[in-house]
Amino acid sequence: MKKIAFLSMDSLDDFFVYDDLLIAPFGQVGYQVETVSWRNSEQDYSGYEAVIVRSPWDYQQAPQAFMACLEQIDSQTRLMNPLALMQWNVDKRYLRELASADVAVLPTLWLDDYHHETLVNAFEAFGCDEIVIKPCISANADDTFRLSRADLDLRQAQLAQVFSKRPAMVQPFVTSVVEQGEVSLFYFAGELSHAILKTPKQGDFRVQEEHGGTLAVITPEQAVIASAEQALSAMPTGYLYARVDLLQHQGKWCIIELELIEPSLYFNLDDTSPQKFVDAYLRYTEDK
Repeated sequence: MKKIAFLSMDSLDDFFVYDDLLIAPFGQVGYQVETVSWRNSEQDYSGYEAVIVRSPWDYQQAPQAFMACLEQIDSQTRLMNPLALMQWNVDKRYLRELASADVAVLPTLWLDDYHHETLVNAFEAFGCDEIVIKPCISANADDTFRLSRADLDLRQAQLAQVFSKRPAMVQPFVTSVVEQGEVSLFYFAGELSHAILKTPKQGDFRVQEEHGGTLAVITPEQAVIASAEQALSAMPTGYLYARVDLLQHQGKWCIIELELIEPSLYFNLDDTSPQKFVDAYLRYTEDK
């Protein structure tokens, strides 16, 4: 059998992972799947037909080392998604490029260093009562803060410590995330597979399962699909998998993120999605 590796991390004990649902359909077309940790510096990837980045959900703790790992893999075998796409996607400042291409994204202030006055002025600039600040390289809502004006004053020292000399992004807190939820669309090699609605638990704004969020399959409206596909068409390369996260803001669907490195693809929520992914892999690799 041919071998594929899923790139992961040392321990997934604190996470919900559904990539094992791909093992059976891959096996049916002659592939053995092995899961390897990106932190194993001795790993030889040359024996795999491809390495598919799936669940290295601690990479934000050492992003330079992680990107070096991806470069190593790319030198030894086929990497998916493409290295150039993940290099573009790892820093959320790619959203500025999407905005320049007339893709609707949330209003954002970009910081190269922490400046308290910039955050103070952000409330008026955005016309909002709450803001969100997070690092430009982040995952799992790590170091993400939802702040009122009072919170900003109370947590000034903590924020300065977290974001000192660390590029960050500041956005208005969009109330639709708690009122309606966040929508995610999943695309495999150019084709829409499925879509879900993610809603945070009471009193929170983080939609991830690990933070108590709930998930439900939906049929996305055409406006959501149009926004997602406009963003995908603005990317620098093609892709095997992509997750597009969107929120409704001021009457239109805005891109929150394009997840092109290690998004959970929630194969558990759509029974057809594992087979769709494997079919997309075969189609994608045949085209390359």
